[in-house]
This record gives sequence, C-alpha cells and structure tokens, in this order.
Amino acid sequence: MKFLHVTFHFEYGDAIEGILDRHGIRDYVRYPMMEGKDAEGKHFGSQIFPGSTSVVQALLPDGSTEPLLGDLRRFKQEKSSHKHLQAVVLPVERSLE
Repeated sequence: MKFLHVTFHFEYGDAIEGILDRHGIRDYVRYPMMEGKDAEGKHFGSQIFPGSTSVVQALLPDGSTEPLLGDLRRFKQEKSSHKHLQAVVLPVERSLE
C-alpha cells in the first residue's frame, strides 16, 4: 500500500477526481481551498494573491502507482496552466482500515 499526496490549482479538482475515478481510487480526502505558494507566487484566495491550492490524499493499492502517476504526468504536461500539479507517493508502514 502507498500514500498519495497531490497538490494542484483548485480549479482542476474535477479533472483530478476524474483521473482518480478512472484508476478505481474511490476513497480519498480532498482539501479544496487551501493557501499555498509555488514557483509562480502565493495563492491565498485574495485580490492581492488570487487563486487557491487543493490537496488530494489517498491510499493506493499495490501495483496502481505507475499507471496513476502516468495519467497525472500527462495531465501536468497537457497545458502550461497544469504545470503546478505535484504528486508524491510514499510507502505506508502500517494502516488501520
């Protein structure tokens, strides 16, 4: 089992959820409107720092990591406005399900 952590600009939430759905990831947590900073600057949801960041976290079954990361990579490369997406996969030592 792996732990997935994805950050992206909030307006792409439906697209990211669609990718998760296509990979059979039905259980996840989405933090839709968070403040963040990336290479383009701050995104605090204000007039001075417009935009917000979203985070999705999920547990992934073994063997599903590479196909999912492949689709997330394709999404990131699809448009320059998607370039802020970041995905991290970490091993899970223990879980209580």
